Amino acid sequence: MQVLNLFLFVAEAIVYFTIMAAFLHFRRQLGLGVFLAALGVMHFMETYLAAVFYVELPFGLVSPGSSVFFAGKLMMILLLYLKEDASTVRQPIYGLFLGNLLTVLIAQILQAHPVVTLPAGRPADMVFLNEMGSLMVWGTALLYIDAIAIILLYERFGRIFRRHIILRFAVSGAIVLSFDQLAFYSGLRLLFDAPLSVLFGGWYAKMLAVIIYSVLLLAYLKVEQIPRLALSRREIADIFHDLTFRERYQALLATSGVDRLTGVFDRNRLEADAPAMIKQSIDMRQQLSLVIIDADRFKDVNDLFGHMKGDEVLKDVAAQLKARTRPRDHLSRFGGEEFVLILPNTNHEGALALSERLRQDICASVIRPDGKCITVSLGVATTSDDGDTFATLFGVADQRLYHAKKDGRDNVHGRQGRLVSPTGVDV
Repeated sequence: MQVLNLFLFVAEAIVYFTIMAAFLHFRRQLGLGVFLAALGVMHFMETYLAAVFYVELPFGLVSPGSSVFFAGKLMMILLLYLKEDASTVRQPIYGLFLGNLLTVLIAQILQAHPVVTLPAGRPADMVFLNEMGSLMVWGTALLYIDAIAIILLYERFGRIFRRHIILRFAVSGAIVLSFDQLAFYSGLRLLFDAPLSVLFGGWYAKMLAVIIYSVLLLAYLKVEQIPRLALSRREIADIFHDLTFRERYQALLATSGVDRLTGVFDRNRLEADAPAMIKQSIDMRQQLSLVIIDADRFKDVNDLFGHMKGDEVLKDVAAQLKARTRPRDHLSRFGGEEFVLILPNTNHEGALALSERLRQDICASVIRPDGKCITVSLGVATTSDDGDTFATLFGVADQRLYHAKKDGRDNVHGRQGRLVSPTGVDV
Protein backbone atom coordinates (compact mmCIF):
# COMPACT_ATOMS: atom_id res chain seq x y z
CA MET A 1 0.00 0.00 0.00
CA GLN A 2 2.81 2.41 0.87
CA VAL A 3 4.57 1.68 -2.42
CA LEU A 4 1.37 2.32 -4.36
CA ASN A 5 0.82 5.57 -2.46
CA LEU A 6 4.38 6.66 -3.23
CA PHE A 7 3.91 5.91 -6.92
CA LEU A 8 0.67 7.92 -6.98
CA PHE A 9 2.37 10.74 -5.08
CA VAL A 10 5.03 11.04 -7.80
CA ALA A 11 2.43 10.75 -10.57
CA GLU A 12 0.35 13.56 -9.03
CA ALA A 13 3.39 15.83 -8.90
CA ILE A 14 4.25 15.10 -12.54
CA VAL A 15 0.70 15.73 -13.75
CA TYR A 16 0.40 18.94 -11.73
CA PHE A 17 3.72 20.35 -12.93
CA THR A 18 3.20 19.37 -16.56
CA ILE A 19 -0.24 20.96 -16.88
CA MET A 20 0.54 24.11 -14.89
CA ALA A 21 3.85 24.62 -16.70
CA ALA A 22 2.01 24.28 -20.02
CA PHE A 23 -0.49 26.96 -18.96
CA LEU A 24 2.39 29.23 -18.01
CA HIS A 25 4.40 28.47 -21.14
CA PHE A 26 1.49 29.33 -23.43
CA ARG A 27 0.41 32.38 -21.43
CA ARG A 28 0.94 34.65 -24.47
CA GLN A 29 -1.52 32.62 -26.52
CA LEU A 30 -3.98 31.67 -23.78
CA GLY A 31 -3.58 34.71 -21.56
CA LEU A 32 -1.94 34.76 -18.14
CA GLY A 33 -5.40 34.66 -16.57
CA VAL A 34 -5.72 30.98 -17.49
CA PHE A 35 -2.66 30.11 -15.43
CA LEU A 36 -3.70 32.36 -12.52
CA ALA A 37 -7.27 31.02 -12.48
CA ALA A 38 -6.02 27.42 -12.45
CA LEU A 39 -3.70 28.32 -9.59
CA GLY A 40 -6.60 29.80 -7.65
CA VAL A 41 -9.07 27.00 -8.36
CA MET A 42 -6.62 24.46 -6.97
CA HIS A 43 -6.36 26.34 -3.68
CA PHE A 44 -9.62 25.04 -2.22
CA MET A 45 -8.74 21.44 -3.03
CA GLU A 46 -5.27 21.89 -1.50
CA THR A 47 -6.75 23.18 1.74
CA TYR A 48 -9.58 20.65 1.85
CA LEU A 49 -7.21 17.73 1.32
CA ALA A 50 -4.81 19.12 3.91
CA ALA A 51 -7.67 19.08 6.40
CA VAL A 52 -9.22 15.64 5.77
CA PHE A 53 -7.27 13.52 3.25
CA TYR A 54 -4.12 11.67 4.35
CA VAL A 55 -2.27 8.66 3.02
CA GLU A 56 0.49 6.56 4.50
CA LEU A 57 3.92 6.74 2.87
CA PRO A 58 7.12 5.03 4.04
CA PHE A 59 8.06 8.16 6.01
CA GLY A 60 4.72 8.98 7.66
CA LEU A 61 1.23 10.38 7.17
CA VAL A 62 1.01 12.74 4.22
CA SER A 63 -1.67 14.87 2.58
CA PRO A 64 -1.18 15.30 -1.18
CA GLY A 65 -2.97 18.63 -0.83
CA SER A 66 -0.16 20.10 1.24
CA SER A 67 2.81 18.09 0.00
CA VAL A 68 2.14 17.87 -3.73
CA PHE A 69 -0.22 20.68 -4.68
CA PHE A 70 0.76 23.44 -2.23
CA ALA A 71 4.44 22.71 -2.77
CA GLY A 72 3.77 22.72 -6.50
CA LYS A 73 1.95 26.04 -6.25
CA LEU A 74 4.93 27.63 -4.50
CA MET A 75 7.29 26.29 -7.16
CA MET A 76 4.96 27.61 -9.87
CA ILE A 77 5.00 31.03 -8.21
CA LEU A 78 8.80 31.03 -8.34
CA LEU A 79 8.69 29.96 -11.99
CA LEU A 80 6.16 32.73 -12.69
CA TYR A 81 8.56 35.21 -11.10
CA LEU A 82 11.43 33.96 -13.26
CA LYS A 83 9.37 34.38 -16.43
CA GLU A 84 7.57 37.59 -15.49
CA ASP A 85 8.29 39.64 -12.36
CA ALA A 86 7.31 39.98 -8.70
CA SER A 87 4.50 42.40 -9.56
CA THR A 88 2.75 39.62 -11.48
CA VAL A 89 3.42 37.15 -8.67
CA ARG A 90 1.62 39.19 -6.07
CA GLN A 91 -1.66 39.27 -8.04
CA PRO A 92 -2.72 35.65 -7.38
CA ILE A 93 -1.50 35.84 -3.78
CA TYR A 94 -3.53 38.95 -3.00
CA GLY A 95 -6.50 37.48 -4.87
CA LEU A 96 -6.39 34.25 -2.88
CA PHE A 97 -5.95 36.02 0.44
CA LEU A 98 -8.78 38.51 -0.11
CA GLY A 99 -11.02 35.79 -1.57
CA ASN A 100 -10.53 33.63 1.49
CA LEU A 101 -11.31 36.54 3.81
CA LEU A 102 -14.51 37.01 1.82
CA THR A 103 -15.27 33.30 2.26
CA VAL A 104 -15.03 33.63 6.04
CA LEU A 105 -17.21 36.76 6.03
CA ILE A 106 -19.91 35.23 3.81
CA ALA A 107 -19.90 32.07 5.95
CA GLN A 108 -20.81 34.18 8.99
CA ILE A 109 -23.71 35.81 7.14
CA LEU A 110 -24.94 32.49 5.77
CA GLN A 111 -25.31 31.11 9.29
CA ALA A 112 -28.06 33.67 9.95
CA HIS A 113 -30.32 31.99 7.33
CA PRO A 114 -33.13 29.72 8.47
CA VAL A 115 -32.36 26.74 6.26
CA VAL A 116 -34.45 23.97 4.80
CA THR A 117 -33.01 20.48 4.29
CA LEU A 118 -34.00 18.97 0.98
CA PRO A 119 -35.40 15.41 0.89
CA ALA A 120 -32.55 12.91 1.12
CA GLY A 121 -30.18 15.86 1.42
CA ARG A 122 -27.52 16.54 4.01
CA PRO A 123 -27.56 19.63 6.20
CA ALA A 124 -24.78 22.13 5.60
CA ASP A 125 -21.80 21.65 7.89
CA MET A 126 -21.22 25.29 8.85
CA VAL A 127 -18.68 24.37 11.51
CA PHE A 128 -16.53 22.69 8.89
CA LEU A 129 -17.04 25.66 6.55
CA ASN A 130 -15.78 28.01 9.28
CA GLU A 131 -12.79 25.77 9.95
CA MET A 132 -11.97 25.55 6.25
CA GLY A 133 -12.26 29.32 5.87
CA SER A 134 -9.90 29.91 8.77
CA LEU A 135 -7.44 27.33 7.45
CA MET A 136 -7.55 28.87 3.98
CA VAL A 137 -6.89 32.36 5.35
CA TRP A 138 -3.97 30.99 7.37
CA GLY A 139 -2.69 29.10 4.36
CA THR A 140 -2.78 32.12 2.05
CA ALA A 141 -1.12 34.30 4.68
CA LEU A 142 1.68 31.75 4.76
CA LEU A 143 1.69 31.62 0.97
CA TYR A 144 2.29 35.38 0.88
CA ILE A 145 5.25 35.03 3.24
CA ASP A 146 6.50 31.94 1.41
CA ALA A 147 6.35 33.63 -1.99
CA ILE A 148 8.39 36.62 -0.85
CA ALA A 149 10.85 34.39 0.99
CA ILE A 150 11.43 32.00 -1.91
CA ILE A 151 12.09 34.90 -4.30
CA LEU A 152 14.51 36.54 -1.88
CA LEU A 153 16.31 33.27 -1.21
CA TYR A 154 16.52 32.48 -4.92
CA GLU A 155 18.14 35.87 -5.52
CA ARG A 156 20.45 35.51 -2.50
CA PHE A 157 21.65 32.08 -3.60
CA GLY A 158 22.28 33.57 -7.03
CA ARG A 159 25.38 35.17 -5.54
CA ILE A 160 26.66 31.76 -4.51
CA PHE A 161 25.28 29.44 -7.20
CA ARG A 162 25.28 31.98 -10.02
CA ARG A 163 24.95 29.49 -12.87
CA HIS A 164 23.10 26.69 -11.07
CA ILE A 165 19.43 27.54 -11.48
CA ILE A 166 18.12 24.13 -10.43
CA LEU A 167 20.21 24.09 -7.27
CA ARG A 168 18.99 27.58 -6.36
CA PHE A 169 15.42 26.48 -7.08
CA ALA A 170 15.74 23.34 -4.95
CA VAL A 171 17.52 24.87 -1.95
CA SER A 172 15.17 27.86 -1.84
CA GLY A 173 12.15 25.56 -2.03
CA ALA A 174 13.46 23.22 0.66
CA ILE A 175 14.07 26.05 3.14
CA VAL A 176 10.75 27.80 2.58
CA LEU A 177 8.70 24.60 2.60
CA SER A 178 10.35 23.55 5.86
CA PHE A 179 9.17 26.78 7.44
CA ASP A 180 5.76 26.40 5.83
CA GLN A 181 5.30 22.85 7.09
CA LEU A 182 5.92 23.89 10.69
CA ALA A 183 3.66 26.94 10.43
CA PHE A 184 0.82 25.18 8.57
CA TYR A 185 0.94 22.24 10.97
CA SER A 186 0.28 24.64 13.85
CA GLY A 187 -3.04 25.53 12.19
CA LEU A 188 -3.89 21.86 11.62
CA ARG A 189 -3.03 21.10 15.22
CA LEU A 190 -5.22 23.91 16.51
CA LEU A 191 -8.24 23.21 14.28
CA PHE A 192 -8.11 19.44 13.77
CA ASP A 193 -5.78 18.15 16.50
CA ALA A 194 -3.40 16.69 13.89
CA PRO A 195 -0.81 14.23 15.31
CA LEU A 196 2.96 14.84 15.16
CA SER A 197 3.30 12.17 12.47
CA VAL A 198 1.58 14.65 10.14
CA LEU A 199 4.28 17.23 10.85
CA PHE A 200 7.23 14.95 10.14
CA GLY A 201 5.60 12.93 7.37
CA GLY A 202 4.55 16.13 5.62
CA TRP A 203 8.07 17.56 5.88
CA TYR A 204 9.65 14.48 4.29
CA ALA A 205 6.98 14.54 1.57
CA LYS A 206 7.62 18.21 0.81
CA MET A 207 11.34 17.58 0.52
CA LEU A 208 10.57 14.75 -1.91
CA ALA A 209 8.26 17.12 -3.82
CA VAL A 210 11.08 19.68 -4.08
CA ILE A 211 13.33 17.03 -5.64
CA ILE A 212 10.63 15.96 -8.10
CA TYR A 213 9.77 19.52 -9.12
CA SER A 214 13.45 20.43 -9.49
CA VAL A 215 14.00 17.51 -11.85
CA LEU A 216 10.88 18.47 -13.79
CA LEU A 217 12.07 22.07 -14.01
CA LEU A 218 15.39 20.89 -15.39
CA ALA A 219 13.55 18.94 -18.08
CA TYR A 220 11.32 21.94 -18.79
CA LEU A 221 14.28 24.28 -19.24
CA LYS A 222 16.00 21.82 -21.53
CA VAL A 223 12.91 21.74 -23.73
CA GLU A 224 12.09 25.41 -23.68
CA GLN A 225 15.58 26.96 -23.56
CA ILE A 226 14.39 30.34 -22.34
CA PRO A 227 17.38 32.73 -22.15
CA ARG A 228 15.80 34.95 -19.48
CA LEU A 229 15.75 31.93 -17.10
CA ALA A 230 19.48 31.42 -17.49
CA LEU A 231 20.36 33.95 -14.86
CA SER A 232 18.58 36.62 -12.85
CA ARG A 233 20.74 39.53 -11.77
CA ARG A 234 18.07 41.33 -9.79
CA GLU A 235 19.31 42.62 -6.45
CA ILE A 236 17.55 41.86 -3.15
CA ALA A 237 16.53 45.46 -2.59
CA ASP A 238 14.79 45.57 -5.96
CA ILE A 239 12.44 42.74 -4.98
CA PHE A 240 10.59 44.88 -2.47
CA HIS A 241 10.51 47.70 -4.96
CA ASP A 242 8.88 45.39 -7.49
CA LEU A 243 6.44 44.04 -4.94
CA THR A 244 5.14 47.48 -3.99
CA PHE A 245 5.87 50.00 -6.74
CA ARG A 246 6.16 48.02 -9.97
CA GLU A 247 3.02 49.50 -11.51
CA ARG A 248 4.17 53.06 -10.80
CA TYR A 249 7.53 52.29 -12.31
CA GLN A 250 5.97 50.81 -15.43
CA ALA A 251 3.65 53.81 -15.75
CA LEU A 252 6.65 56.13 -15.53
CA LEU A 253 8.47 54.16 -18.22
CA ALA A 254 5.39 54.32 -20.42
CA THR A 255 5.56 58.12 -20.51
CA SER A 256 9.32 58.71 -20.43
CA GLY A 257 11.99 57.73 -22.91
CA VAL A 258 9.38 57.07 -25.62
CA ASP A 259 9.34 58.67 -29.05
CA ARG A 260 6.00 60.46 -29.34
CA LEU A 261 5.57 59.90 -33.04
CA THR A 262 6.33 56.19 -33.37
CA GLY A 263 5.76 54.89 -29.82
CA VAL A 264 9.14 53.14 -29.65
CA PHE A 265 11.94 54.17 -27.31
CA ASP A 266 13.77 57.39 -28.06
CA ARG A 267 17.50 58.07 -28.37
CA ASN A 268 17.91 59.03 -24.72
CA ARG A 269 16.37 55.76 -23.59
CA LEU A 270 18.60 53.84 -26.01
CA GLU A 271 21.74 55.49 -24.68
CA ALA A 272 20.63 54.79 -21.09
CA ASP A 273 19.63 51.14 -21.60
CA ALA A 274 22.07 49.85 -24.21
CA PRO A 275 25.28 49.85 -22.10
CA ALA A 276 23.58 47.86 -19.32
CA MET A 277 22.12 45.37 -21.79
CA ILE A 278 25.52 44.84 -23.40
CA LYS A 279 27.22 44.41 -20.03
CA GLN A 280 24.62 41.91 -18.89
CA SER A 281 25.01 39.88 -22.09
CA ILE A 282 28.78 39.81 -21.66
CA ASP A 283 28.47 38.80 -18.00
CA MET A 284 26.11 35.98 -19.00
CA ARG A 285 28.46 34.96 -21.82
CA GLN A 286 25.77 35.51 -24.38
CA GLN A 287 26.07 37.32 -27.70
CA LEU A 288 24.13 40.51 -28.36
CA SER A 289 23.54 42.10 -31.74
CA LEU A 290 22.82 45.70 -32.67
CA VAL A 291 21.00 46.58 -35.91
CA ILE A 292 20.63 50.04 -37.43
CA ILE A 293 17.64 50.36 -39.77
CA ASP A 294 17.35 53.34 -42.11
CA ALA A 295 14.42 54.06 -44.44
CA ASP A 296 15.72 54.57 -47.97
CA ARG A 297 15.10 57.85 -49.81
CA PHE A 298 12.78 59.03 -47.07
CA LYS A 299 13.31 62.66 -48.10
CA ASP A 300 11.51 61.86 -51.34
CA VAL A 301 8.41 60.86 -49.36
CA ASN A 302 8.36 64.20 -47.52
CA ASP A 303 9.06 66.18 -50.68
CA LEU A 304 6.49 64.39 -52.86
CA PHE A 305 3.67 63.73 -50.40
CA GLY A 306 4.27 66.09 -47.47
CA HIS A 307 5.51 65.68 -43.93
CA MET A 308 2.18 64.38 -42.66
CA LYS A 309 2.46 61.40 -44.98
CA GLY A 310 6.10 61.05 -44.02
CA ASP A 311 5.06 60.77 -40.38
CA GLU A 312 2.55 58.07 -41.26
CA VAL A 313 5.24 56.12 -43.10
CA LEU A 314 7.55 56.31 -40.07
CA LYS A 315 4.73 55.07 -37.84
CA ASP A 316 4.09 52.16 -40.20
CA VAL A 317 7.79 51.23 -40.31
CA ALA A 318 7.99 51.32 -36.50
CA ALA A 319 4.83 49.22 -36.22
CA GLN A 320 6.26 46.56 -38.53
CA LEU A 321 9.52 46.48 -36.56
CA LYS A 322 7.67 46.14 -33.25
CA ALA A 323 5.39 43.42 -34.57
CA ARG A 324 8.30 41.27 -35.73
CA THR A 325 10.61 41.53 -32.74
CA ARG A 326 10.59 39.78 -29.37
CA PRO A 327 9.39 41.34 -26.09
CA ARG A 328 12.93 41.36 -24.70
CA ASP A 329 14.35 43.18 -27.76
CA HIS A 330 14.96 46.93 -27.50
CA LEU A 331 13.69 49.08 -30.38
CA SER A 332 14.31 52.82 -30.52
CA ARG A 333 14.13 55.70 -32.94
CA PHE A 334 17.60 57.15 -33.09
CA GLY A 335 16.57 60.18 -35.11
CA GLY A 336 14.85 61.08 -38.36
CA GLU A 337 14.12 57.88 -40.29
CA GLU A 338 16.74 55.81 -38.44
CA PHE A 339 15.92 53.08 -35.91
CA VAL A 340 18.18 51.00 -33.66
CA LEU A 341 17.28 47.44 -32.63
CA ILE A 342 19.17 45.66 -29.85
CA LEU A 343 18.82 41.87 -29.84
CA PRO A 344 19.91 40.16 -26.59
CA ASN A 345 21.10 36.54 -26.79
CA THR A 346 21.35 36.73 -30.60
CA ASN A 347 24.43 35.79 -32.60
CA HIS A 348 25.49 37.45 -35.84
CA GLU A 349 23.84 34.88 -38.10
CA GLY A 350 20.57 35.15 -36.21
CA ALA A 351 20.65 38.95 -36.38
CA LEU A 352 21.33 38.86 -40.13
CA ALA A 353 18.43 36.45 -40.69
CA LEU A 354 16.06 38.65 -38.67
CA SER A 355 17.29 41.78 -40.46
CA GLU A 356 16.58 40.20 -43.82
CA ARG A 357 13.05 39.25 -42.72
CA LEU A 358 12.48 42.81 -41.52
CA ARG A 359 13.71 44.19 -44.85
CA GLN A 360 11.34 41.97 -46.80
CA ASP A 361 8.35 42.50 -44.48
CA ILE A 362 8.64 46.29 -44.50
CA CYS A 363 8.80 46.39 -48.29
CA ALA A 364 5.73 44.15 -48.46
CA SER A 365 3.74 46.07 -45.85
CA VAL A 366 4.63 49.77 -45.99
CA ILE A 367 3.49 51.37 -49.26
CA ARG A 368 3.81 54.96 -50.48
CA PRO A 369 0.80 56.80 -51.96
CA ASP A 370 2.18 56.19 -55.44
CA GLY A 371 2.13 52.42 -54.87
CA LYS A 372 5.86 51.97 -54.41
CA CYS A 373 7.09 50.11 -51.35
CA ILE A 374 9.25 51.65 -48.65
CA THR A 375 12.64 49.94 -48.53
CA VAL A 376 15.17 49.93 -45.71
CA SER A 377 18.91 49.40 -45.43
CA LEU A 378 20.36 47.65 -42.37
CA GLY A 379 23.78 47.38 -40.74
CA VAL A 380 24.48 44.65 -38.18
CA ALA A 381 27.16 44.34 -35.46
CA THR A 382 27.55 41.69 -32.74
CA THR A 383 29.51 41.27 -29.52
CA SER A 384 32.27 40.44 -28.94
CA ASP A 385 33.88 40.25 -32.38
CA ASP A 386 32.65 43.71 -33.32
CA GLY A 387 33.12 45.29 -29.89
CA ASP A 388 32.04 45.17 -26.26
CA THR A 389 30.69 48.71 -25.80
CA PHE A 390 27.66 50.51 -27.13
CA ALA A 391 29.76 53.14 -28.88
CA THR A 392 31.91 50.52 -30.62
CA LEU A 393 28.99 48.35 -31.72
CA PHE A 394 27.03 51.35 -32.94
CA GLY A 395 30.03 52.62 -34.89
CA VAL A 396 30.56 49.25 -36.61
CA ALA A 397 26.84 48.87 -37.43
CA ASP A 398 26.73 52.44 -38.72
CA GLN A 399 29.70 51.78 -41.01
CA ARG A 400 27.97 48.68 -42.36
CA LEU A 401 24.78 50.67 -42.88
CA TYR A 402 26.84 53.14 -44.92
CA HIS A 403 28.06 50.28 -47.12
CA ALA A 404 24.47 49.02 -47.47
CA LYS A 405 23.42 52.47 -48.70
CA LYS A 406 26.42 52.71 -51.01
CA ASP A 407 25.69 49.22 -52.35
CA GLY A 408 22.35 50.26 -53.81
CA ARG A 409 20.19 50.43 -50.66
CA ASP A 410 17.44 47.90 -49.78
CA ASN A 411 19.92 45.35 -48.39
CA VAL A 412 21.58 44.06 -45.21
CA HIS A 413 25.29 44.37 -44.47
CA GLY A 414 27.05 42.34 -41.79
CA ARG A 415 30.51 41.09 -40.97
CA GLN A 416 30.94 39.42 -44.37
CA GLY A 417 29.55 42.32 -46.31
CA ARG A 418 26.24 42.23 -48.16
CA LEU A 419 23.94 39.39 -47.10
CA VAL A 420 23.57 36.85 -49.89
CA SER A 421 21.74 33.54 -50.20
CA PRO A 422 23.60 30.19 -50.31
CA THR A 423 23.33 30.33 -54.12
CA GLY A 424 25.18 33.62 -54.24
CA VAL A 425 22.12 35.64 -55.25
CA ASP A 426 21.23 38.71 -53.21
CA VAL A 427 18.39 38.00 -50.82
